[in-house]
Amino acid sequence: MTTRERADVVVIGLGPGGEEVAGRLAEAGLDVVGIEKELLGGECPYWGCVPSKMMIRASNLLAEARRVDGIAGSATVRPDWAPVARRIREEATDTWDDKVAVDRFVGKGGRFVRGEGVVTGIGRVVVGDREIEASQGIVIATGTVPVIPPVPGLKELAYWTNRDAIKTEDVPDSLLVLGGGAVGLELAQVFARFGSQVTVVEGAPRLVPMEEPEASEMIAGVLAAEGLDVRTGHAVTGARQDGPSLALQLADGSELTGRRLLVATGRRTAFSSLGLDALGLNSSARFLDVDEHMRAAPGVWAVGDVTGKGLFTHMAMYQAGIAVNDILGRKGHVADYRAIPRVTFTDPEIGSVGLSAEMARREGLRVRTGFTVLSSSVRGWIHKAGNEGFIKLVEDVDKGVLVGATSAGPNGGEVLSLLTLAVHAKVHTEDLASMIFAYPTFHRAVEDALRDLHAQPA
Repeated sequence: MTTRERADVVVIGLGPGGEEVAGRLAEAGLDVVGIEKELLGGECPYWGCVPSKMMIRASNLLAEARRVDGIAGSATVRPDWAPVARRIREEATDTWDDKVAVDRFVGKGGRFVRGEGVVTGIGRVVVGDREIEASQGIVIATGTVPVIPPVPGLKELAYWTNRDAIKTEDVPDSLLVLGGGAVGLELAQVFARFGSQVTVVEGAPRLVPMEEPEASEMIAGVLAAEGLDVRTGHAVTGARQDGPSLALQLADGSELTGRRLLVATGRRTAFSSLGLDALGLNSSARFLDVDEHMRAAPGVWAVGDVTGKGLFTHMAMYQAGIAVNDILGRKGHVADYRAIPRVTFTDPEIGSVGLSAEMARREGLRVRTGFTVLSSSVRGWIHKAGNEGFIKLVEDVDKGVLVGATSAGPNGGEVLSLLTLAVHAKVHTEDLASMIFAYPTFHRAVEDALRDLHAQPA
């Protein structure tokens, strides 16, 4: 039998964005039901952002120790994965138990339901044997799942996704990584630094293809210098078991083998079974279209990955705040996506914001760029080993403001904050150039890039 309940708002999917919406609405006094079929908190704290950065932190310490020779004496490095795996279990995931997160949400006044929510009509959601009628509306925040490419033979193999890589208690002696985007490269570098022989296969002509070409060239060189085998522009035509190893066949006839295979070829939405057709929404669409208030339909809001505005935790949290204000009838800012920051946490980091030069030109902007390598800055020269990186600026010439920028290098994601503010606030590049930049810092290289920008013909 189905039991019927009432609530003010039902939130389906309690990843970072959904949890933020549900928690803040509950704190505001609304009767909120939060539905999550897996772990409250979503991908980020259990299998994504947090544990992966713990792994990266550990691998970066190894790299720094290996850079001691010739600068600060000598060091012997012996990688040990055990403390990394232990820290992930103890600090990041609590052994993949969300009790703390559930208690936190319930403590704010929310009602938590474990299960898969299905929309059956306007303001109505069924989960298990419960039907909940939401008087004020429904929030969709169901996130994404890994994309598994249709490579013949792949689905029969015991491949890894990012979740398996995060949960592993052993480092494989060899690893194939299918996908040269942020997740693939971050994990590839981690495992290589802990002793795996790693091969990265990317079908596009270059790594991190959404970033500036200089970023692709830089990270490819860094990874090759660390002993990784990087194959770009290679289509995978087949996959098979090869004894204890897994094998990938490439279009050029060659074959690669590894003890493990990590598939990191992107993510896709998974709301086809959510019943959105009952709301007049297209359940087979790639993403849900939302307006500047995060409304997908009357009485329906969507936040996070499902909106297709950037598959980042910070985007989900940003959109959550907008949706909360709209549901509560409060005045607040509306969505503005011109300055979306993103960071690939390889070593060196690749931080980017806004448009690349190519994207800007495709949008019809008249563009000029400024560029400087980090090693030419005083801080880069001081840093020496591990100082690969650059600053690249993209200016809308007609308006005299930055529309995009890349900060690659040590702490590249932190240096990006200055550039993100500049793009968001539409600061004129002449005003940026008149700033006082602290000496000797990495962000002082921005001044050199501005000088190069203004040396170019407008």
